[in-house]
Amino acid sequence: MTQRILWTINGTDRLDFLQNLVTNDVMVLRQDGIIWTGLLTPQGKYLADFFVLRRGDDLLIDIAEPLAESTLRRLSMYRLRADVQIVPSDLKVARGLGPMPDGAFADPRHSGMGWRLYDTDAIEAPEDWDALRVRHTIPESGIELTPDTFILEAGFERLNGVDFRKGCYVGQEVTARMKHKTELKKGLRRVAISKPVPVGTEITANEKPAGTIFTTAGNEAIAYLRFDRINSGMMANNATVSIID
Repeated sequence: MTQRILWTINGTDRLDFLQNLVTNDVMVLRQDGIIWTGLLTPQGKYLADFFVLRRGDDLLIDIAEPLAESTLRRLSMYRLRADVQIVPSDLKVARGLGPMPDGAFADPRHSGMGWRLYDTDAIEAPEDWDALRVRHTIPESGIELTPDTFILEAGFERLNGVDFRKGCYVGQEVTARMKHKTELKKGLRRVAISKPVPVGTEITANEKPAGTIFTTAGNEAIAYLRFDRINSGMMANNATVSIID
């Protein structure tokens, strides 16, 4: 599992600061809760995704370690004169399935992803999280989520990662235009594969490029596909590929 980094955000401007930057509605965290959200470029492309939750009077950010340094620089650049402090947290995050422990939060992306618990002694449950991601078509930073990703193609709306009723945020104009004025022509889908293939394997249909295989789990995978080339003859190397949902 990718290491997670936790930061505490405090200061009187903490909610407004994040609200003006990220894809989801941070103001729901005036009350206890958790959201999953993205940080985009002004051109609407993916920079980072992370969880934000309320802990006492502060906010807690839960982010993948490979994204942490660059995201902290980006947030600090936008901070300007806002009364906001971003400091490391000594908490750890654990995930699990089944009944939620006291103080845990249901994963806001999908009920099948269980719960997340933040504590100094949190211990990760031994689940096959990649298989669960594939089952529910949930993207992961560095695999399905890259600097070329548009978040609607990656399923952020389905996974409760973007709010179209909130005000402006970085990359909002492009994201809103893709939602309201265009029809998505590409995106992530769960597929069946006749045998395992490496991440990054090209999918072809009638010998034309149709997409890419990403995370695999047994004979299933998350694939990025051109919708107009989905058909019954898709191949990835010598493996057959077919849509599950």
